[in-house]
Amino acid sequence: MIVAFSLSPSAGDETGGVHEAVAEAVRVVRASGLPNETNAMFTNIEGEWDEVMAVVKQAVDAVAAASPRVSLVLKADIRPGYTGQLSAKVQRVEEALQD
Repeated sequence: MIVAFSLSPSAGDETGGVHEAVAEAVRVVRASGLPNETNAMFTNIEGEWDEVMAVVKQAVDAVAAASPRVSLVLKADIRPGYTGQLSAKVQRVEEALQD
């Protein structure tokens, strides 16, 4: 499965930024060893249900350490039997664009 998720603390720093808290969540994801990527809006992570959801919970806990309230947006692509889809899905679109 692939999960795209976004976390944000309820309050930012003195400039309204949330990057420090979000960086803590990304550290958790990267330390998990699961395939992942981060873009301007979401962090994507690929693996089995239990391992991916455990990492999402740990990331939430990391943001919660800096804020009493956390917002979580999560979208999942659940396709049993498929791996390597984090890049394969994008590759198929790129190939279709070449046609």
